[in-house]
Amino acid sequence: MGTDAQILRLAGPATQRIDLRGRSVTPGLLDAHNHFSGGGGDRLFVVDVGYPAAKSIADMATAVATQARKLGAGAWVEGRGWDEGKFAERRLPTAKDLDTASPDNPVWLQQTTGHYGVANSVALAKAGITKDTRDPPNGTIDRNPDGTPTGILKESAQGLVRRLIPGRSMQQTEAGMRDLAQAFAAEGMTGLKDPGMNGAAFDAYKRVAAEGKLPVRVFALWRGGSTAASARALIAERAATTRPYESTGDDHVIAGGVKLYMDGSGGARTAWLYDDWNKNGTEIDVGNKGYPASNPDTIRAMIRLFHDAGMHVSVHSIGDQAIDYTVDSYAQAMAANPKKGLRHGIIHVNIPSDHAIDAMARLQHDFDAGYPEPSATFAWWLGDTYAANFGPARSLRLNPFATFVKRGILWANGSDFGVTPFAARYGIWSAVARQTLLSDGSTDPFGRKESVDVHVALRAVTIWAARQMFMEQKIGSIDNIEKLAHAGYAA
Repeated sequence: MGTDAQILRLAGPATQRIDLRGRSVTPGLLDAHNHFSGGGGDRLFVVDVGYPAAKSIADMATAVATQARKLGAGAWVEGRGWDEGKFAERRLPTAKDLDTASPDNPVWLQQTTGHYGVANSVALAKAGITKDTRDPPNGTIDRNPDGTPTGILKESAQGLVRRLIPGRSMQQTEAGMRDLAQAFAAEGMTGLKDPGMNGAAFDAYKRVAAEGKLPVRVFALWRGGSTAASARALIAERAATTRPYESTGDDHVIAGGVKLYMDGSGGARTAWLYDDWNKNGTEIDVGNKGYPASNPDTIRAMIRLFHDAGMHVSVHSIGDQAIDYTVDSYAQAMAANPKKGLRHGIIHVNIPSDHAIDAMARLQHDFDAGYPEPSATFAWWLGDTYAANFGPARSLRLNPFATFVKRGILWANGSDFGVTPFAARYGIWSAVARQTLLSDGSTDPFGRKESVDVHVALRAVTIWAARQMFMEQKIGSIDNIEKLAHAGYAA
């Protein structure tokens, strides 16, 4: 920003001076993928069965029993955050694990990724799930050798149980927003991209902001659905007011774009791969390459519809085949209608192929599009499960940040909260260290070849994340803060 003398000349009699004693100053930290509107309520109203609250399946069952006694017989017990890779037992929980803890209450416990969960026998019975129940499209009911359900439901199969759970009130949603906003501020975090928004949640953000209780900027992605009809309906309703490249409105609650899903989860082994998933590290999950979240040709057509309507799109894509399909869909949309500056994103982009990396570099250079929006913390918080599922070769390709740097590819880091903790410092550390949460040093599944230094990692949660919020001229750098201060705005 200049020399000490140059900066001190800007000070007036009312200027506050703070001696940081050699510490660094950073811009406000940003989160390019955070389920803030729902995750805040989860912090307040859902039982924490994640690490370190539950280090074993036995701990999880104890938490369920405690909540069941608190709520009384018949009430739904909801929990979130478990990860089989962190359990002492190192296995998936089952309905039987929960039945003794809660014989009179239906239970649904969401795995930390949100792409699968476990139900007890009461919940399975309420949902009518038996050995004769077929897997729904784009979903999986895990089964015992005799065909009976284990309690684990993946992707769309979760809806068989989740649709029975009473919804959260808007008052609870807003309480969660207020609470999480304060926790964000305590971490020096000032903005986020919230994917999968509906109108009610967007209006809740507006109300909390009007109260002065939302000290963060929210860039919202509308829930895009999975059909061409849903895309056309959203375009008719929102396209005219969702143009952040023209205006970010009040710069506080921003209608930013659309989120779509191409595939599932690295934790559930449902993400769409070219080759079979691994399990337990080196075993092969024979015949399981994952699957698309819905008809991929329909998603490609929806991308084209949103692109033609001038809407920014980010697509959840974890597996290498899913990532290829997404970047190729962007390339086809650009070939047909070369709109520049929409900054279409690839959410998570866990293990991109060489083809995908080439495509992202080309899309960014030619069209200001094709930006990775990964989560560095996946290698840390989900790392033990991820390494077991991706296997030795694919694990080395996870989050190829050093390759991105070499190819001139910018990316915006997100926590994917509540999948991983939201504090940006964890993402900065993980981009450098690439270590799993429970690592004892005896294994190193992700290696260091794709590590970056702390300065690069910081850009991914500041100025590069600001670009994916279309606000890089206002936030994301100390230079912007200085310019805004002179203009009379709070940065």
